[in-house]
Amino acid sequence: MVRLALLLAACIVFPLFAQSSGSAAAGPKKKSALDKTVMEEYVRHLFVWGPQITVKVADAKPSQMLPGFRDVVVTASAGQASQEVTFYVSADGARLVQGTVYDVAKNPFEGEIGKIRTDLQPSFGAAGAPVVVAMYSDFQCSFCKEEAKVIRQNLRETFPKDVRVYFKDYPLESIHPWAKAASVAGRCIFRQKPATFWDYHDWIFEKQTDISPENLKAKVLEFAATKGIDAAQFTTCFDTQATLGDIEKSVAEGRLLGVNSTPTMFVNGRRMVGQVPWANLKQVVEHEIEYANKNGGGEKCCEVKLPSPLNQ
Repeated sequence: MVRLALLLAACIVFPLFAQSSGSAAAGPKKKSALDKTVMEEYVRHLFVWGPQITVKVADAKPSQMLPGFRDVVVTASAGQASQEVTFYVSADGARLVQGTVYDVAKNPFEGEIGKIRTDLQPSFGAAGAPVVVAMYSDFQCSFCKEEAKVIRQNLRETFPKDVRVYFKDYPLESIHPWAKAASVAGRCIFRQKPATFWDYHDWIFEKQTDISPENLKAKVLEFAATKGIDAAQFTTCFDTQATLGDIEKSVAEGRLLGVNSTPTMFVNGRRMVGQVPWANLKQVVEHEIEYANKNGGGEKCCEVKLPSPLNQ
């Protein structure tokens, strides 16, 4: 009886041992991209993001674009530079898809258009134009200076009724020491006399090489005196940085759009980075006008205005 009991015990214990050994042989637990630590490690390797770069992995959400997948947004930042990448992760976390998913029933640039706010922003051109250009720019940037010439001269002269341009402040203060202050000054002028902002825009780009952090305020006051700007009101606005909030909102919006260099413009939501030759920009604008005409006049792209008599 004792021998039989031992045999029965052996029969029971062995399968458990064998099962345990089999699990160990199967290797380590499978990695899942739904694990934030795993995802961060993976994307750091994928994009060569070293320790100097901060990486944040957002919570996974059911994907509206790819049913059955999860959307995981990864944001990398270092100083003023930032980049946002959306991954589509399979339900088991084993597969990642990176790329742009389009819905053919919608404008391919709908996502970008929805992030751009143009109410109470410096602008010129025809109200309700079929083409809207949102320009993210830096007053100390030499490339922005050259692109501004293209925008101000060629664009408004060639398409006076078809394009509206909005200026969006995006000072790269980490490399341009007076750019942010120049944006604050520009917005102070805009608050006093909105139309004069564009005179300031053209002037400060033209005088770019003459300006320094030390003489910026004095130079702007000299300019303001020729344009009927109240010097005391401007000085109070500038010294208290009353318009800083406007700049910060513009920068935050640019980051949301993935802007990481200037100039960056969005033509009806279509991203165009750097100095764009006039011939190229003209072709894109013509295409957008033609597209709008084929689609019943097109959308009022990017225009979200407050119900005010000032917004005409």
